[in-house]
Amino acid sequence: MQKAIKIQSKDNVAVALQKLSANEEVLLEKERILLQEDIPAGHKFALKKLGLDTEVIKYGYPIGRTRKEIGRGEWVHTHNLRTGLEEKLEYQYNPINPIIKDMPIDTEDAFFMGYRREDHTVGIRNEIWIIPTVGCVNDIARFLEKEAKQFLTDEVDEIVAYAHPYGCSQLGDDQLNTQKILTGLIRHPNAAGVLVLGLGCENNNIDEMKKILGEYQEDRMKFLVCQEWEDEIEQGLLLIQELIHYASRFQREKVHASELIVGLKCGGSDGLSGITANPTVGGFSDRLIAVGGTTILTEVPEMFGAETILMNRCANKDVFNKTVSLINNFKQYFIENNQPIYENPSPGNKKGGITTLEDKSLGCTQKSGTAIVEGVLEYGEVVTDKGLHLLNAPGNDLVASTALAASGAHIVLFTTGRGTPFGAPVPTVKISSNTELYKKKHGWIDFDTGRLLDGLSLEQMSTELYSFVLEVASGKLVKSEENGYRDLAIFKQGVTL
Repeated sequence: MQKAIKIQSKDNVAVALQKLSANEEVLLEKERILLQEDIPAGHKFALKKLGLDTEVIKYGYPIGRTRKEIGRGEWVHTHNLRTGLEEKLEYQYNPINPIIKDMPIDTEDAFFMGYRREDHTVGIRNEIWIIPTVGCVNDIARFLEKEAKQFLTDEVDEIVAYAHPYGCSQLGDDQLNTQKILTGLIRHPNAAGVLVLGLGCENNNIDEMKKILGEYQEDRMKFLVCQEWEDEIEQGLLLIQELIHYASRFQREKVHASELIVGLKCGGSDGLSGITANPTVGGFSDRLIAVGGTTILTEVPEMFGAETILMNRCANKDVFNKTVSLINNFKQYFIENNQPIYENPSPGNKKGGITTLEDKSLGCTQKSGTAIVEGVLEYGEVVTDKGLHLLNAPGNDLVASTALAASGAHIVLFTTGRGTPFGAPVPTVKISSNTELYKKKHGWIDFDTGRLLDGLSLEQMSTELYSFVLEVASGKLVKSEENGYRDLAIFKQGVTL
């Protein structure tokens, strides 16, 4: 295994692929670098002397400026590198035409076994979901989930209650955020049937939810207002039995991969995430898009510093303008709440070798591959077109993953260098950036991209991930599903009464 990597020819830093020691020599591009200090795995060291306030280049782009002079072979991290980013910016559209080469357009493996719904959407699970309109009925939802499992049939995969603390004492856009996310989940095709569970006196009561929901299929969606029934448990179980009977009609059938929608997310990243896991997901995204599928990239604050790469890949000026608004409006959100725009990376990111937000963003956005950006989605908006889309949501793991599900993602690909156990409302594939994490947390991690450092090519790894995702879409359970981990979180904004 090689000791370090220089990612792009323009780079003036390299990344340690294993723990390196002071006075150790590293061979890079036929040049020997004598290390001046210990370099942790995933961290950077200088390839040449860097003067004060010099741009540090990684991935071929600036990741910040030096705080002081840095010698050749010295560790480059938070003690001597600062962000070079500014606040709201003006941008120019300089479109490029990315070409995805050597991708199959219609091959025998471009299919999965999914569920065709009556509204012509496709699901990859055949589940019953219990979705509260308000946090006050969370325990009732959980009790119904537990009691209703006795009625499960072989045709129905699972019954899941999605507890959350929202829906009461919310106003304006804050309540609308809750309604949009819950509506996206109620309509999600991974749920064959849904019980919408209300209390009766909440702001976000069922009548208000129905205004946002619009027309609905009565066989697939049932509603229960707990205050209106003497025994809400008895009534809830009757409704769930009706939903199970309806859901049991569906069988898996062959579906083209062009109907698959996959969310792209990272969390607990380390210095190897932008070298292994995220490029692998980017290769997967390109391949899925090549067969007509859809991917969604989110966590807007982690686009800061790499946003022009995405902007220049926008399909047209309108998409470019929406992307500019996406970036600057999120910066304005920080400003209005008197918070620093670049309060990132997290402590875990820094421990793993990521120093500045540019460093993090340039690694993060690699999950989008090279495809054209076809559209920009508002928070809670459901994707309707094919190709790569950007979604307005924060970097928070649970909030962003829930937002991806509510926007229509059947699966979330979640890359990580540190590890995390949670599961979103849809299958959440955990992808490790390093093999050590995969071995240590095998009960959490589904797919190991650390093998890239042992000689496997990026094309091979992306192809393997593509096949794995089609298996998941066809019914293979991921670790978070096996563990019973299902989480829901909503972007909280505004006043609580």
